[in-house]
Amino acid sequence: MSQSLIHYGIVVSNSLDKKAFTHHLLSKKSTGALRVFNELDGVLFSDLAIAELIEKEHKHHTIEITTPKNRPLHTFSSGERRKLFLEYCLSKNPDYIIFDNPFDHLDQASRMALYNQLLKLSHSISILQLVHHERDLMPFIKKTSFVSGTCLVVSESDTKTQPQTTQLKPVLPSALVTFTNTYNVLVKFYKVSVNYGEQSIVKNISWEIKHGEFWQLIGPNGSGKSTLLALITGDNPKAFGQDITIFDRKKGSGESVWDIKKNIGYFSTHLTELFERNHTVGQMVLSGFFDSVGLYVKPSAMQQQKALQWLDVIEMRHLKDAYFNRLSLGQQRLVLIIRAVIKQPPLLILDEPFEGLDPENTALVSQLINGLVEYSEIAIIYVSHTIENSLAPSHIYELMPTNDGSIGRIKPEE
Repeated sequence: MSQSLIHYGIVVSNSLDKKAFTHHLLSKKSTGALRVFNELDGVLFSDLAIAELIEKEHKHHTIEITTPKNRPLHTFSSGERRKLFLEYCLSKNPDYIIFDNPFDHLDQASRMALYNQLLKLSHSISILQLVHHERDLMPFIKKTSFVSGTCLVVSESDTKTQPQTTQLKPVLPSALVTFTNTYNVLVKFYKVSVNYGEQSIVKNISWEIKHGEFWQLIGPNGSGKSTLLALITGDNPKAFGQDITIFDRKKGSGESVWDIKKNIGYFSTHLTELFERNHTVGQMVLSGFFDSVGLYVKPSAMQQQKALQWLDVIEMRHLKDAYFNRLSLGQQRLVLIIRAVIKQPPLLILDEPFEGLDPENTALVSQLINGLVEYSEIAIIYVSHTIENSLAPSHIYELMPTNDGSIGRIKPEE
């Protein structure tokens, strides 16, 4: 272990290929100020590294990280995964660790726990922190570099000019498919509880979502947000036998999962991991008509025209034949959201749409969501740990953990 500690902050944009950049750093080929790390051994702490480890465990049916419960990494919450993965990184006895946006996907309590852990860690190991906002750098980091555009070379000063944020078109395309039913109640839970063995996840949840409402769902890691979403989308069998109504139909009255999904547009940051093949942007958007991972049905001429109209909304028609997996993170995020809304469903679920975005792309995604709120009648459930100042949900539903599972409440207006 090197005795001379070096802490460095690197501010990056979403146009940077961070996988290539971190590989460049770890391969000991850095130039300029970062060449001091060429003599050291490092490891990467990031969502990508965690996802790759989970995939390795799944593929080989192994458990890479030993825990007392001998559980695969994917069975833990985001906060628990980070804690375990950090222990795994430290077990390799590296000279330095690259922390890529380490606080993403964490609630306030988990952020503070990791923050304090990094403060303590900074006394014994060198740290490189990659961030999108300079304000997110840890206080012990005194040296800061910037990466401009797609270049892998860092500079000591921020040479970027004030970002020119694109103004998205406020007028949305008309719906190609008209949902004939105007549902009185899109989602209704009455005293819903979910248990796994002796572990209670949520308890006595009562929540109702009506046509055109804009909800934010908040709660700490592990409080049951994903569980509630899965009950709505039909992906959790625990919904059966409970007092749940989805699109005016009582759960268990003969509806299929696809009857539910056709009425829902769904976005999650994890969707990007599902689209690893070389799908074009146009194919990605069109797949939203079929709720498929990839395009396996020939779309009609009308569907193709509607996809182009939605690409016009986000100023990306010129990229319709580009490969989705080669877009910047912000561009991918916009494409996945219009994929979720192309059929203009009664309900849109947006699961952490701002995680990992730089200021410019945060503004673009905010514009798109605000446009949907103002110019469509789609009900929206927006899931996030934090309040995004550029959005104004009409209602906030909060999950609060207890020893008997999380309870819920409609958060009063402040």
